[in-house]
Amino acid sequence: MIIKTKKLIKKIVGKKNFKEKVKRKKKFRLNKKNFIEKILQIKRVTKVIKGGKRLSFRAILVLGDKKKKIGVGVGKGNNVSLAIEKAKLNAQKNLIKVPITYTKSIPHFIISSFGASRVMLRPASQGTGVIAGSSVRAVLELSGLKNILSKELGSNNILNNALATIQALKTLNRTIWTCKNLSNKKKKFYKFIFKKF
Repeated sequence: MIIKTKKLIKKIVGKKNFKEKVKRKKKFRLNKKNFIEKILQIKRVTKVIKGGKRLSFRAILVLGDKKKKIGVGVGKGNNVSLAIEKAKLNAQKNLIKVPITYTKSIPHFIISSFGASRVMLRPASQGTGVIAGSSVRAVLELSGLKNILSKELGSNNILNNALATIQALKTLNRTIWTCKNLSNKKKKFYKFIFKKF
């Protein structure tokens, strides 16, 4: 009976105006910026309480889009998956923009520290690659740098080294590179003029 009534309504109203209510699934919206995540460390941590010890997990995660944006996050939870999720949210909050030159390197030499760890970053020529170790490598690769030299000078703590590299990339001076580029452009322009006359 229901099918017959629907057909009758379609004939009377017309196919264009007649709309059946259909339950549609909600589309899952992906972010326009595709970020790549890399887990640096998952550690089991304990907290001493009145009854004994409470176990939980700590995750350190690096988030980057390989196009100048990078962030490091830390998360704690009762599950590993919960800790990773929290670390991802923390990394999204602490995203920074890196000044990258056209040779996919940094503008100038820099040394920065976080806690007891010190990290040295040096610009390199094209074709050098990323010369770095442990957490420093993960941060530099996900930021989009392809030619860079680095060295861990202090402690080899994974979290501190990652945060020291972030600190170094944050304090890079963009104007140094732009001035160099401008001067090269001016030289080319004047050479072109002198050739004509």
